[in-house]
Amino acid sequence: MSSLYHPTVARLTYRALLGPRRALLLATLPVLLIVIAVAVRALTGADDATADGILGGFALATMVPLIGVIAGTGAISPEIDDGSVIYLLAKPVKRPTIIFTKLIVAIGVTVTFSAVPTYLAGLILNGDSQRMATAYTVAAAAASVAYSAIFLLLGTVTRHAVVAGLVYALVWESVFGNLVAGARTLSVQQWALSLAQRIAGGDQVTSEVALPTAVVLLTTVTCAATWYAGRKLRSLTVAGEE
Repeated sequence: MSSLYHPTVARLTYRALLGPRRALLLATLPVLLIVIAVAVRALTGADDATADGILGGFALATMVPLIGVIAGTGAISPEIDDGSVIYLLAKPVKRPTIIFTKLIVAIGVTVTFSAVPTYLAGLILNGDSQRMATAYTVAAAAASVAYSAIFLLLGTVTRHAVVAGLVYALVWESVFGNLVAGARTLSVQQWALSLAQRIAGGDQVTSEVALPTAVVLLTTVTCAATWYAGRKLRSLTVAGEE
């Protein structure tokens, strides 16, 4: 692990991701989720179907991928855009180590700003009835890992990573992933929901993807995206390397 994780790269990435402006963006949706949970609980009382709708329809389908976009692309895309990544690449740090370290930081930030508020919202909505809060928290954490890898990869392959990430998150995951039957199989949201379905009691939480398939796809996509991001970073050169 020590050869894959570099503390200085991690510190610089955390500083970039948790600056005042980006931290405000990261906190907006979690705060909105908690406010919605408090308001709904106050107005309607504890209800499993309502909790499922908010945790699945807003937290997992919208909040988690959008936070993944901010954290995943923000971990590397700004450095590539402004050229400062050249100074990082000039240091005696292996490029796979840079990518892996940034992925770990992006995962940590995404989990903190998505899984933690999802659990709090679940507790507020129905007190973890049918283990719904726990199930959606695990799903949000698993989805955070995959989204971080996907959006980190986007940050290395395009200068329009945020736009591409938003299109993916809002169009593919939120629209096609919910409404188009064939697309659900290729949706991170549905893979994560498969984990939630196994953990939750009752039949409120459902997924279109079987659990073994979901685990394989989550693992494969995360590993493949991380590997290819490392390969793309290797293709970047600094002055004097050519």
